[in-house]
This record gives sequence, structure tokens and C-alpha cells, in this order.
Amino acid sequence: MKKFIMYGAGNIGRGFIGQLFSQSGYSVGFIDINKEVIGRLNSDKEYPVDIVTSEGVETDIVKNVYGIDGTDVELVATEIAESDIMATAIGVNVLKFIAKPIAMGLKKRFENNAKPFNIIICENLIGADHFLKGLIKEQIPEYADRIDKEIGFVEASIGRMVPVMTEEKKQGNPLRVCVEPYNILPVDKDAFKGEIPEIKNLYPFAPFNLFIQRKLFMHNMSHALCAYLGYQRNYEYIYQAVADYDIKYVALNALCQSALAVAKENGVELEGLISHAQNLLYRFTNVALADTVARVGKDTIRKLGSNDRLIGAINLADKHGVSCEYLCLGVALGMRFAPEGDESSKEVCAFAKENGAKKTLEKYCAYTGRMTDLICEFYDMSVAGKSVEELIKHCETVVGKEIRV
Repeated sequence: MKKFIMYGAGNIGRGFIGQLFSQSGYSVGFIDINKEVIGRLNSDKEYPVDIVTSEGVETDIVKNVYGIDGTDVELVATEIAESDIMATAIGVNVLKFIAKPIAMGLKKRFENNAKPFNIIICENLIGADHFLKGLIKEQIPEYADRIDKEIGFVEASIGRMVPVMTEEKKQGNPLRVCVEPYNILPVDKDAFKGEIPEIKNLYPFAPFNLFIQRKLFMHNMSHALCAYLGYQRNYEYIYQAVADYDIKYVALNALCQSALAVAKENGVELEGLISHAQNLLYRFTNVALADTVARVGKDTIRKLGSNDRLIGAINLADKHGVSCEYLCLGVALGMRFAPEGDESSKEVCAFAKENGAKKTLEKYCAYTGRMTDLICEFYDMSVAGKSVEELIKHCETVVGKEIRV
């Protein structure tokens, strides 16, 4: 049986990537530092994935799995050296800590003259392939040429939504994961070294920039936007926010504006992106996911960053002369997002309150572009007590006054 190593036994690792490889006939080893999870993987050799919809639950039992203690670096390296393919879903900030064990595993492979090897990178970061490759090269610079020639750093676009697993959802099993039905895994076709493995629902595509931008500037953007508008209307869950037709209206318009920018950037037809936008809004209504407004909007220092979901979409729209008023409304309300326990968002909110939207755009978003005045206008209106409905009406007025052929 072929061996797949999954660095990260979290919700995406177990609830998506590991599941697909298990269903494709691989033995799946999960590397993690969570002793409870690793222990149960080794004792149970399987775990449940609950595929949830508003209509009910279907459970899939993922088999042929085991755990690898992430603190045992020698064991981790050996497992990587002996595997056929691996992936990471560990979190961008943790990549620097796993570069050394991966490098040690690759070094063992090189010493045994192993065949080409691929690492599927399931992280929310544009350029994650170059970032991880650079970290690994720093660990074993003597193998830099072989890394370039024999190791594929394959970016993936993770679209499956997996909510935070509460104790109630786990039902007494720390391995249980709840997921939505969507399970397509687009990957960068051109990044593979050697043959592309036959994996269930793996979708190799090139050029892959389309899927990177679609995920960040459509999926992540609209998710965050719904959270920021939902917060203003005191909704707890994303499905409640999307059920509000004012919020759905803003999200759909923002998606259309972003989709047009993505289409122009990548030279593709708009039809497929609009269909994806409609599918996203439907998926966000999944009551069973119970994804909270606070979680989805959390950490606006990152999510309002210069190349992240909202500002990144505005920058792309700026580049191609695409209207982006509804995106601007999302940014303005993002500056007012400050739920309890979210220190990052509270920092942005407090700075904006003290210094105004323009300086906040400069400090946290590195944005000084053509939409600055409109974002500031939306922000000031919101601070002055204007309702979401009034902000939407103003947005419609701005859009309607644009003169087009």
C-alpha cells in the first residue's frame, strides 16, 4: 500500500486531505504534537468524518490511518523519507517550525537516491510554495539543486469549510470532524515532479493563479464580508448573516466585482466564476456548520492586509479598472469589527476610532489607492450611526452614478 504523510492532524488534515488519500487507497500517517489525537489515531486506526448539511448528517469512516508524534523529529524524518507523497495543513505561522523535520526527511531520501517527491501545500498564503521551499533550502543548502529538480512544492486551494469542533460536535471522539459536502481539491498541475498521483477529487490545473485568486478574493473575501456586515446586525452565525437579504445582496455584488477582476487578470470567461459565486452563497447557508461571525471575521490585522481577501481584491480591481464599491463597504465595516476575545480586530478598531479610516488604511492595509475616499466615507457614515441599509443605499447611489457605455 502506498504511504501518504499529512503534516497536521487538524480539521483540514483529517476532514479533507487525509480523507481523500485514504479513499484513494493510501495508508495515511498524521504528524502532530497533540498527544491525545496521535494516541487515538494509533489505537483506533480510523476516525469519523460527519458530512453535514441543513438536511442531515452522513458519516464516512476514514480507515488505514495512524499517528506520528511531531516532537520525535527522527521518526518524522524517517516517515517522510519512506512515503510516496505528503501534504501540509499546519498553519502559515507554523511552517518555519516544520521546515527542519521535512528537510531531514528529504535528506534521507536523497541519500537513498529516491524518486521525485511532491509536497502538497494546503496553507492560506499566496506564494506558499516558494516560502516553504526557501525554508527547507536554508536547512539543507547542500541539496538546493536536487530540491529544485526532484521536489515538487504544489500549492492547493482549500475550499472545503470545516467549522471549529466543539465538544458537543465531537460526541466523545476527539478525532471526529464535521465538514460540508464540497470536497474538490484544485492543485497546481505545473508544480508536480514526476507523475501526478491519481487521487479522488484531485483537480490539477494550470496556470494555478486562477484558483489561488478565486479562493482568496472570492471565497475568503465574501466570507469575511458577511461576517463584518453580520456583526453590525448582531448575528452570531454566518448562516444567519447570509439569510439576511441585505447582506446577501452586498456579498453577491462584491463577488461579481471581484470575479470580474479575477477573470480579467487570468483571461478566463466570467461565467464559471459567477456560478462559483452563487455556489458559495448557497454553501454559506449551511446551518449544520454553525460557523460563527466572530471566527470568520477574526484577526482583521491579517484579513485587511494589503494582499489579503478584501484589500487584495480591491487592488486587483484597481489594476483592471473594475468597479469595487461593495468591496469598499466590506473594508469599512471590517474596521468596526471587534468581538470579544479578538485582540487583533480590537486593535484595528481602536486605531480607526482614534485616527480615522484613512490612517488605518495606510497603517494596516498599505492602501492609498483610488477607493480611499469612498472607504473613508462608508466608515464615517457607520460611525455616525447610519444603518447597514443606509450604507447599501449610498453604495447603490455611487454605483448608479458611474457613466458607462
